[in-house]
Amino acid sequence: MDSLSGAAVRADGFGLKGPRGWVFQGVSLDAEPGSLVAVAGPSGSGRTCLLLALTGRMKSTAGSAEVGGHALPKRMGAVRRISALGPVPGVNDLDPSLTVAEQVRERALLLGRYGGPLRALVRPRGAGPAVRAEEALAAAGLDPASLPKGERTAVRSLGRVEALRLSVALALMGRPELVAVDDADLKLSADERGEVWGLLRDVAACGTTVLAVCSDAPSDAVTVRTGPAGSGLRPGPRSPSAGGAGIAPAAGAPAAGSAGEAPADAGGAEEAGPDGAAPGGGATEEEGDGDAGV
Repeated sequence: MDSLSGAAVRADGFGLKGPRGWVFQGVSLDAEPGSLVAVAGPSGSGRTCLLLALTGRMKSTAGSAEVGGHALPKRMGAVRRISALGPVPGVNDLDPSLTVAEQVRERALLLGRYGGPLRALVRPRGAGPAVRAEEALAAAGLDPASLPKGERTAVRSLGRVEALRLSVALALMGRPELVAVDDADLKLSADERGEVWGLLRDVAACGTTVLAVCSDAPSDAVTVRTGPAGSGLRPGPRSPSAGGAGIAPAAGAPAAGSAGEAPADAGGAEEAGPDGAAPGGGATEEEGDGDAGV
């Protein structure tokens, strides 16, 4: 895949508070276009909510952030249009009833619905959508021919790393400036983790900014840590340091977390969505713009 332009990601005191407490707060970040950004912390510490907020899919309530020059939360729709979700459990799951080819075709049709005429996909002339799909699969390191039944392999039969590669490929088909990946290292062996981080580095090296939720961040990533007080931003070699980064709970207030999880021992965030997502605490937005990047 040709080099793409990535989105700079900047945040200062960024936070989201729901009816039952803070989901995350005090996040500061300064990442250049094409950076590999890791959101590291324990499960339930608000990692996924931060990922969704930085991609314009959850409304923040404190501080400021800017993605690709678009301010959040004011321009959530614009941020959604330049970003795409890879695997985010409970939000952007693959369909286990489909084959790999059907999943790719479905994504192409959705992109056509929002980004071009449907006729160009149903009756393609030349190499448009097909080439874009092939390029995205190659960039994600997934060769359908290597699968047990080729492109007719059922999505439910894919291994964890293969499924992640397919999700990343689907995201890259829209040529976004930012790709977000949840649980990048969940239930993976050391070798598999190395394989996944290698993939994400390759995507970032092509120019696309990568935002990945994980438990343990690689040393070369721009890292934001969620969880107990004392955590913060650890910049990698590609981005300058930003002061006051990470989660910095106020006295008596919970750090980020899901329902009932409050490291600071004070009412947790509202129960619901993935990794602490609070349906009543920021899932709405002010704009009605469509989203082609889920």
